[in-house]
Amino acid sequence: MIRRDGHVHTPYCPHGSDADWASYVEKAAAFGLKEITFAEHAPLPAGFSDPAPTKDSAMDAHHLENYFNEIKALKKEYKQLITIYTGLEIDYITGFETETKQLLNEIGGLLDDAVLSVHFMPTATSYICIDYDSREFERFVTEAGGIDEAARQYYETVQASITADLGAYQPKRIGHPALITKFQNLIPASQEIETFYLSRVFQTMAKNRAVLDYNGAGVKKADCGQPYPKAPWAAYAENLGIPIVYGSDAHHPDGLMQGFNELENVQLI
Repeated sequence: MIRRDGHVHTPYCPHGSDADWASYVEKAAAFGLKEITFAEHAPLPAGFSDPAPTKDSAMDAHHLENYFNEIKALKKEYKQLITIYTGLEIDYITGFETETKQLLNEIGGLLDDAVLSVHFMPTATSYICIDYDSREFERFVTEAGGIDEAARQYYETVQASITADLGAYQPKRIGHPALITKFQNLIPASQEIETFYLSRVFQTMAKNRAVLDYNGAGVKKADCGQPYPKAPWAAYAENLGIPIVYGSDAHHPDGLMQGFNELENVQLI
């Protein structure tokens, strides 16, 4: 029986929904969940310009205080029903490690939980939000010189996020470490590339005692149809001793528990 959803977004997500907090909490409890982490996209680091065409990748910094206060109130209101954790989804962005560390130093003491993810990839001239849509993804593939090179760059960036020095509050849970497969039905990387580089990601996770965000959102993506990572990789991670946390990555209450039935039968914490 699943107890926990460790990756849920909130009304503060600019590209999410305006569904209220209570809708998430009460639906999670109705599913029988005992624990939930609200992990909104943290403010992007100082000096980094959101490359998403709609500039809506993350919450604004001036919303943080209200975000923390509202979760604090929810914890009190629903304490008899479900355990709520205060979290954030932190972006690892190549070249902005110092700024990210500074943000974590400022707010880390307010967090119960956090996820570290890669959404933005550098190119020769800019950054690209690779999961924004298929057009932006194709642009990244073109800039990289092909899908296999794009996949290599992505997996090596995820690996770098695990070993980066982001300070005492560095998240240990690695968010959807196979997000590069979101458009795999359109532009698939070779199996050889995925096997070589993703296995290195998991080996690095095991060595650094990282935790896997086993993310169900990919199941509902038309051009993916599988979790991030695919089910066999979750079994591989488990065999390496990596703790695994299910994450719906819900951006609306209806997204809670998405993809759960398609997950590998692994031990979840």
